[in-house]
Amino acid sequence: MDINIREAIYQNVKDNSLDQFEETIVDALEDGEEKILPGLGVLFEYIWNGSTNEEKSSMLFALERGLQKHG
Repeated sequence: MDINIREAIYQNVKDNSLDQFEETIVDALEDGEEKILPGLGVLFEYIWNGSTNEEKSSMLFALERGLQKHG
């Protein structure tokens, strides 16, 4: 059985509102279940691929800040 995870995630969220996107992300992070991480990765891939270079730089700085706060 060949499952296309990216396509399955896309089909599950393509019609979501902004509130639904936020709820999906917050729920995934609060649950802390590792099985949700691939889905968040796919969502991030869509964000990254649709971003300008300036937006990508901003995300990278945000990532760096987040890692510094964690450590």
